[in-house]
Amino acid sequence: MNGSRKSKGPRWRWWIHFALIGGYILPGVVRGLYFVPEHPVLTRSTRGLLIVCGFNLAAFAVVFLLGWLASRATAEELFLPWRAGWWVLPLGIGYSIVLRVILAVIGIITILFLLVTHLVDVDSLQNVALQTRPRIDRLVDFSALQTNRLYYWLALTLVSFVAAGLREELWRAATLTGMQALWPRAFLSPTGEVIAITVIAIGFGAAHLSIGALLPQ
Repeated sequence: MNGSRKSKGPRWRWWIHFALIGGYILPGVVRGLYFVPEHPVLTRSTRGLLIVCGFNLAAFAVVFLLGWLASRATAEELFLPWRAGWWVLPLGIGYSIVLRVILAVIGIITILFLLVTHLVDVDSLQNVALQTRPRIDRLVDFSALQTNRLYYWLALTLVSFVAAGLREELWRAATLTGMQALWPRAFLSPTGEVIAITVIAIGFGAAHLSIGALLPQ
C-alpha cells in the first residue's frame, strides 16, 4: 500500500466515510449472531434471487455513494486505478487459483500430520468436518440449482461475481482507505498494514456467521 499517505479533506469527513462504508457489514453481523434463516437468503426462485441481489446492490451503492460524497476519496486512495495491459485478468485468476491450491495443500498436510501423530483419528475428523461445514443451504436453494438452469447460472455469475465479489472488493478497499486516512501512522510499517487487513478480514467473516460453523447446525 506504499505506506502512509496524507489524505485530503477534514478528518470528520473521513469518519463519516469510515462509519458508513465500514459499518455496512454491521447488520450482517447482528443477523448472523441472533437470527438463523429458516429459508435460503437467495430464495427458491429466479425472480426472488434477482430481487434480493438488486436490493443488496442498491443498498450498498447508496451507502458507498454517501461515504464517498463525505470523503471525496480519489480512485488512487480507493486502490482502484486500473493497471494497464491485458495481464490483469489472467494474473488475477492465477492468483485466485494458486491461493486456493496453497490452502488445500496446507489443509491436507495438517490432516496427515494429525493422523500420523495419532492426535486424532479418522472418525473424529469426519465428525468435525460434519459439525463445522459451512451452511451453504442457508444461502442458496440446492434443489433450484439442480432444476432451474437460469437460477444456476445467475448464482454462478451475478451472485458470485457482482452481488458478492464486486461488493466485497469495493467494501474492503473503501474501508481500508478510511482506516488509512484516520490512522496514517499505523500504515507506516508492514505490521500496521497487516493488522488493518486482518481486522477487515475478521469483520467481513463475522458478517457471514449466518452460514458459518459457529451457529447451530
